[in-house]
Amino acid sequence: MTISVRSVDQYVLDMELRMPFHFGNTTLTELPHLFVRIEGGDDLDGQEGIAAEGLSPLWFLKEPGVTFADGLDQMLEVIDKAAANAAEIEADTVFDFWLALYERQCEWATMTDHPPLLWSFGVSLVERAVIDAFCRERETTFHQAVCENALGIKLGEIYSALTGTEPADHLPDEPQRTTAIRHTVGFTDPLTEADLDAESRLDDGLPQTLRQYIEQQGVSYFKIKLGGDVERDADRLTRLADELEELEEYAVTLDANEQYGDADSFRTDWERLTDEPGIDPLLERLRYIEQPLARGDALTDATRETLAEWDDRPPMIIDESDGELRSLGRALECGYVGTSHKNCKGVFKGLANACLIEHRRREDPDGEYVISGEDLSTVGPVSLPQDLAVMATMGKRHVERNGHHYFCGMAMLPTDLQDDLLATHGDLYREHDQGFPTLDIDDGQTELESVVDASFGYGAALNLDIEQFTPRVEWEFSPSSD
Repeated sequence: MTISVRSVDQYVLDMELRMPFHFGNTTLTELPHLFVRIEGGDDLDGQEGIAAEGLSPLWFLKEPGVTFADGLDQMLEVIDKAAANAAEIEADTVFDFWLALYERQCEWATMTDHPPLLWSFGVSLVERAVIDAFCRERETTFHQAVCENALGIKLGEIYSALTGTEPADHLPDEPQRTTAIRHTVGFTDPLTEADLDAESRLDDGLPQTLRQYIEQQGVSYFKIKLGGDVERDADRLTRLADELEELEEYAVTLDANEQYGDADSFRTDWERLTDEPGIDPLLERLRYIEQPLARGDALTDATRETLAEWDDRPPMIIDESDGELRSLGRALECGYVGTSHKNCKGVFKGLANACLIEHRRREDPDGEYVISGEDLSTVGPVSLPQDLAVMATMGKRHVERNGHHYFCGMAMLPTDLQDDLLATHGDLYREHDQGFPTLDIDDGQTELESVVDASFGYGAALNLDIEQFTPRVEWEFSPSSD
């Protein structure tokens, strides 16, 4: 077959946050949500495919002095370049199309200051839209397309250790049909009602504090942010240990978000932190630590030497350091146990990473290997179902999800679209008492049946008209920010 793209359109919906979100020295109260639509050519026969993502550039760019507006300009530039590159490519399979697009974008990006984590984001949006068009054209689910290898995935093109194998050799035979929500606890997030003053208290009928999420949704998996200050982190973790004490079972991950210096400094700080007796209950339930080191230090030879000498080190995975196609391979060499998957880092890349982790696990049954599900900001109507479709195919039993914490459900969507979302994804979403769809979390779990069985598209089953949003060429970002 021949895969090509005839056109790429972009539309924007400005989403208002229900509570402020802090990016360094910037406080946002709204966030642009971009929809990308491709029209497939050749064997895609005019079929449209859609992808979407909240535009949050300061996760991709953490250089000092970069403002949200500056980062947004760079983010839009890499998206536009990926769209232009896509129009020039023909390939035999969806995978080959993606790989050609990735390589062409990489060649362009080497002449710019854009880091791989950012320039590959533009590729990932086109990649997802093409996968969506393929699944719609073939009337197949994402899991079937992957495990029957209708997408033409060549794992050996990414990791030589996987040469001669296909995704079905490493991934579960059946997709995960429910998953636990791992609730993120930010460093300044309120734990109880006592942490809320009159000004910050919301009255929208949704949970706001950690205690409310536990009581109303039954969550028992938690992702806890570390701030990089040992004393403050120790106090925070001790208080969290007390708050979670009543739960019979729970599990935690820690996310350091590049807050520590080199590996030697992190080792020193970690040993000081773990000397605090009050956090022992949390550490007993710790699964892994995510990205403790700055991305520039995380995969160096010096880091590898420190981790090799640190016999009782905690299990660590990379996240922001997973910027290049084969970053996981290097991370495993350095002593990490794995990486995160986020659709914004690439679907095919993430699938190859999951297959490599399973390959290593079978080679070394006594070793510890992790491919985790992470993404703080993913929301519907497209981004969340597409992301969960990948997580289900990987067999993830718990995934970080907090987009619904910052937004008032899907109340920002047009009323007709809200109704369509409830009609097509009535297991993933429920109708709130105030009438808008909100993520349905019961006993800490959410249902994925409508996501994994969606043969009308890749994860997101609804037929979405994105022309009801603002064309990118007519849109300007004017946030209410401090």
